[in-house]
Amino acid sequence: MAANTLLIELGVEELPPGAIDSLADALAEGLRRGLAEAEIAFGDIRAYATPRRLAVQVAELADKQPDREVERRGPAVAAAFKEGQPTKAAEGFARSCGVEVSELIHLETDKGTWLGYREQQQGEATTKLLAAIVDKAIGALPVPKNMRWGASRVEFSRPVHWLVMLYGSDVVEADVLGLKAGRTTRGHRFHAPQPIELAHADDYLGALEQAWVLADRQRRRERIREQVLAEAEVQEAEAVIDEELLTEVSGLVEWPVALSGSFDERFLDVPAECLISSMKANQKYFHLLDEQDRLKPRFITIANIDSNDPQQVIEGNEKVIRPRLADAAFFYDTDRKKPLSDRIASLSGVVFQKQLGTLADKAHRSAAVAAFIAGRIGGDVAQARRAAELAKCDLVTEMVLEFPELQGIMGRYYATHDGEPAEVAQALEEQYLPRFASDAIPACRTGQALALADRLDTLTGIFGIGQRPTGTKDPFALRRAAIGVLNIMIKGELDLDLRELLELAAAQHQELPYAEQLVDEVLGYMLDRFRAWGQDEGIPAEVYLAVRARPVTRPLDFARRLRAVHAFTQREEAAALAAANKRVSNILAKQEGTTSSQAEASLLQEPAEKALHEALSASHDLVMPLFAEGRYRQALDRLASLRSPVDAFFDDVMVMAEDPAIRQNRLALLAGLQALFLEVADISLLQQ
Repeated sequence: MAANTLLIELGVEELPPGAIDSLADALAEGLRRGLAEAEIAFGDIRAYATPRRLAVQVAELADKQPDREVERRGPAVAAAFKEGQPTKAAEGFARSCGVEVSELIHLETDKGTWLGYREQQQGEATTKLLAAIVDKAIGALPVPKNMRWGASRVEFSRPVHWLVMLYGSDVVEADVLGLKAGRTTRGHRFHAPQPIELAHADDYLGALEQAWVLADRQRRRERIREQVLAEAEVQEAEAVIDEELLTEVSGLVEWPVALSGSFDERFLDVPAECLISSMKANQKYFHLLDEQDRLKPRFITIANIDSNDPQQVIEGNEKVIRPRLADAAFFYDTDRKKPLSDRIASLSGVVFQKQLGTLADKAHRSAAVAAFIAGRIGGDVAQARRAAELAKCDLVTEMVLEFPELQGIMGRYYATHDGEPAEVAQALEEQYLPRFASDAIPACRTGQALALADRLDTLTGIFGIGQRPTGTKDPFALRRAAIGVLNIMIKGELDLDLRELLELAAAQHQELPYAEQLVDEVLGYMLDRFRAWGQDEGIPAEVYLAVRARPVTRPLDFARRLRAVHAFTQREEAAALAAANKRVSNILAKQEGTTSSQAEASLLQEPAEKALHEALSASHDLVMPLFAEGRYRQALDRLASLRSPVDAFFDDVMVMAEDPAIRQNRLALLAGLQALFLEVADISLLQQ
């Protein structure tokens, strides 16, 4: 079976840069799925894209489907013959197969014998199947928003202009999106606007590069990166390359050329974050830093043309950025004329959630919780309350309304300008930390108190109105909020009781439709996040389940137990002790009432039970102080020594003795063993 390269290219008007990658990958996946369903063999599939094209190359695509043996089943043999002669049913089945009755075969099944026929079905030529496969793949693309153009009723993200479909050197006959497939592509809009005839599907990347187009997305991204770094070196500066911006810029050009420009130094009086946001959001510029990591009054832009007069391009960009930075300077100057504290009243006009009130309501609730937390963690209660009152005030400033990503950052700048305490200003920025699981947590106590209070208010409020997140929907980012709370408490080593804090946060809400069981529900939801948290630390699910089985409500304590039990599972004694605890759990579960965990020494008879009793007594005295100090790993290391006496007990002692007193005493001995481990976790669950 022969094979060749397939090339599909759809030429379009400039696509949205944020959609290019997803569309290219979806087209490749659609083709892969279609070819697989048609049982056509193929090799590597590569997706290419620029603002003006989506393309896929399929290597070693077989020229036809494989031949298949097709089996057809006809009537039962009992109904196919009568007195040795074929019936009409048999003759009709033979005619439908194009053969004589004598050429039919017998098929043995568990339901009897049937007439049948086997034939070799020739595989269809790949080129005859491609039109439908490509049409289906393009029709399934996740287009952000369809449009029509001219008098055509065809719909796509942008008007389509050409379609290339080559199998090797041959054009595949197809009509897709109103376009007839051919071998003609187009190069760069300005440098090489003339049509390009592709002789072979393998010529694609080379022919486009000669026509000033880099169709390989990764290569184009790296070309931009290299150029930006090289240009920054010329400027004796460090270029900051934001990966999202790099991807977006790559989606705007076909032939990248890095150029550097400058702006007036007077704009450096504006916070660097404001200037950077303006350059990135409005102009897609890369900013530069000096040796002290200070913003330099220069930028790097990526042009889509290799101009004969690059200075003219640079001056054009400088002219465009000037009013943008002037706007940022204007917003900054205007905002500082009004203290943050004067904006508290404005929060009453901004709805947080219609059932939970305004941002002013949220600030009031958070202030009470933040002050309480600050008192518990050695922070300044008054500053925590003040920070919560001001926390959302920068949301109604001109700068944050223009650049929402600056929330918190501008709060810090404006609070500092207003003369607020340094830790209050710092907390206004840190309230949004951590933004993701591995992000830093707030550094100051006021920031920690505010960050916790804000998230706890959101969690109790949203759960309280019955909008618990589902598997696919989490509009208020409650998972992130819950994980943020855990990370702050664990990384900050804040030994806080989550139940206590949730009760306080819930009490701040005046009315919640689902207030009953609210604290238990939110607490359970938050502790369940430890499963994912543990996986990130390499802790198996069974370790999480063992700790989760205990009534632990302090996240810092929960994390210590997780790490201790995980370390314990690495010991050779762990499996045997987990199995023993499982056995103990099963035995005790069958007993009526509560079993005492205090065994009477006078009732011990066998040497093995006496040895276990002595070992338990010694271990108890050693590990209880360790449990009290949260030193679970050291405690479990000590309890590992119980393996031998536990194994000997089960080997030599009949637990369910006939004498009730002896039986109960032995059960108490086992209950004492179980109770010691339950001080950390239910290690019987490690058996899972």
